[in-house]
Amino acid sequence: MENSWQIVRRYSDFDLLNNSLQISALSLPLPPKKLIGNMEREFIAERQKGLQSYLDVITTNHILSNCELVKKFLDPNNYSVNYTEIALQHVSMFFRSEPKWEVVEPLKDIGWRIRKKYFLMKIKNQPKERLMLSWADLGPDKFLSDKELQCAVKLLSACSHPYIYKVTFATANESSALVIRPFNEKGTLKDLIYKAKPKEPFLKKYCNPKKIQGLELQQIKTFGRQILEVLKFLHEKGFPYGHLHSANVMLDGDACKLLDLENALLGLPSFYRSYFSQFRKINTLESIDVHCFGHLLYEMTYGRPPDSIPVDSFPPAPSLSVVSVLESILSCDAMKNGMPTVSRLLQMPLFSDVLLTNSEKPQFKIPTKLREALKIAKECIEKRLTEEQKLIHQHRRLTRAQSHHGSEEEKKRRKILARKKSKRSTFESGEEHSAKYSNSNNSAGSGASSPLTSPSSPTPPSTAGASSIPPPPPLPPPAAPPPPPNTDVPMQPDPRPAVSTSRGALLSSIQRFQKGTLKKTETCDHSAPRIS
Repeated sequence: MENSWQIVRRYSDFDLLNNSLQISALSLPLPPKKLIGNMEREFIAERQKGLQSYLDVITTNHILSNCELVKKFLDPNNYSVNYTEIALQHVSMFFRSEPKWEVVEPLKDIGWRIRKKYFLMKIKNQPKERLMLSWADLGPDKFLSDKELQCAVKLLSACSHPYIYKVTFATANESSALVIRPFNEKGTLKDLIYKAKPKEPFLKKYCNPKKIQGLELQQIKTFGRQILEVLKFLHEKGFPYGHLHSANVMLDGDACKLLDLENALLGLPSFYRSYFSQFRKINTLESIDVHCFGHLLYEMTYGRPPDSIPVDSFPPAPSLSVVSVLESILSCDAMKNGMPTVSRLLQMPLFSDVLLTNSEKPQFKIPTKLREALKIAKECIEKRLTEEQKLIHQHRRLTRAQSHHGSEEEKKRRKILARKKSKRSTFESGEEHSAKYSNSNNSAGSGASSPLTSPSSPTPPSTAGASSIPPPPPLPPPAAPPPPPNTDVPMQPDPRPAVSTSRGALLSSIQRFQKGTLKKTETCDHSAPRIS
């Protein structure tokens, strides 16, 4: 039951997925079945939480989250195509034009890519020699034209380098590419680390190794130096790579040799893209190669990939020089400040004293026109990565803000602030009311605090005995006769200002007023009526 925006999954779907993933030998927390009482509301809510936890475990596992089973379970609309059949069709068409090749068997699920398939091959007149054919669909970072892509892919068979694995045949068309290499029974560097058999499925080989053990220090130094040398060579040639990981390094005797140079040409996503797309300082193919080298070095050292990136603290290593290199690539500071260059890594103590004995001279001639096309394609790949990193950064900021805003701690803080604000406004309102009440009383009891008008306007009579501001006489005559004059009361000056007196003089008099200069007075009020 599904539509364009939502996929509804039943418990039976989860059960089928879990059975398929048992090949990984991982213990996955799928909630157990319940036959009775499975329609109760409390049970359904608990079951939903359990299934969500199950999905969280799967999607946070780097290998499981990239496998075809999980992709189809989570998004069947976009992963409904059977790429094995499509690969067989393209390989069959290739054999029609190249009859000397013959398929021995399909190498089912030996890789992690959904749109890349492998077949064990042989040449008819050399039946004992085994080769491996890989077919891959084009990816989202394919920016070469079809003609440029065909030219670049065909160049791979002409590339010669002591640390690049030999390509026997390579071709491409408008929708895919096909590459044939010698099959190596020893397998890849990842097979050496995990002690796995090359022909086994990817999930079985690498998800849950029986024994976790890193390589010896000398192997780490030698293999690391060889890989850095070939990365430096590709960077100098302007050839984009960006696909370094331990399963893309073939073991050939005592040498490590790089695989899958065609991946960047076809526009395929990197194995570690979900890691470096989180960090905006890793925004070039050179810095991507260095970041991926950090993952590979960690795997060689500890026998397993890092639990998370960046790495806060590193376990004990065979040498402090190993930790020094890892810190320069995978630490928090490295993610903030950017990756070191390949040349800088080669100068570090871990690799600077390694002597390489291979005398094979590298050869990889790239025509000038194709070199320019590769440069433009590289810039387009980096631009798309930068845009993706920007979107991820914006989404993470929004998610953090929403999470912080909805947290219980933040809710309590907002309640406390609202309560304080309410108390403050109530207090300020009370103070304002008190001030108004005090002003009203002062206005009624003191002429000094009465509102002022213009100098020529009459003001109400003052009840105070003395003031520096002369009160004007009342307009109407008093009803009772005025009291007799008191000699103790100072004489009132003329309340009417002279014509030459300006308003500024009045204001100046107000400003100079000092309450302490007032004299204490006694007033005898004789205005009350007498009853004889």
